[in-house]
Amino acid sequence: MLTTTLFLCLFAFCAGLIDAAVGGGGLIQVPAMFNFLPGVEPSTLLGSNKLTSACGTTMAARSWVKRVSIPWGLVLPAAGTAFVMSFCGAMAVSAVPASLMRPLVLVLIIAMAIYTFLKKDFGAVRKPLVIGRRERLMALLIGGAIGFYDGLFGPGTGSFLIFLFIRCHALDFLQASASAKIVNLATNVAALVFFVPAGKVIYSLALPMAVFNMAGALVGSRLAIRQGAAFVRVLFLFLLIALIVKLAWDMVA
Repeated sequence: MLTTTLFLCLFAFCAGLIDAAVGGGGLIQVPAMFNFLPGVEPSTLLGSNKLTSACGTTMAARSWVKRVSIPWGLVLPAAGTAFVMSFCGAMAVSAVPASLMRPLVLVLIIAMAIYTFLKKDFGAVRKPLVIGRRERLMALLIGGAIGFYDGLFGPGTGSFLIFLFIRCHALDFLQASASAKIVNLATNVAALVFFVPAGKVIYSLALPMAVFNMAGALVGSRLAIRQGAAFVRVLFLFLLIALIVKLAWDMVA
């Protein structure tokens, strides 16, 4: 068990690093947990993963907030609706099979990747931001839609948030990544409100992994901030490609 925990802690560090920069840490951490702990109930693995991820996301959000200007007038409404709607998504999980979600999400992610690749200045330049009623309403819709999706299915949540914050509010990649962390933290906390009372967390595993995930998040956020928006854009494209491969593989398998 000690060897398994150590390996999972290494995966948690890598997941925290990637997730802090562009999201998608679950692509690393969740498959690792299912691979190393095949006998554990899936809901318990997911609950343990959420606790670990929430700690890493908190560390990443703290690093981003200290170094990047956050448009709180947009982020707080989005985080609020994301928290509420992630509950609704979790409750609707049994009504919408993953087999129906995967093709739709795959198409959306391919479209995001093509758009980001072709539009060279996408997320590279921050435009003047005016926060009025329309912008706040859009933030509420983004938070609600992505929060519901995260509770219902999950893969690519951070990537969708980054893309929509850039597309709808003209943020650059650094601001969008920072904003996505705050909203993603809300959805993680909402999930834990379900998992913790239900006893679906292995604390002896999740807490050591959380420490490594937080360390990875600290490194990842500082690396992204130091390298700038162009570097984050490249990482974002690589993450989208990884998501496309994973979802396509899941559909075939």
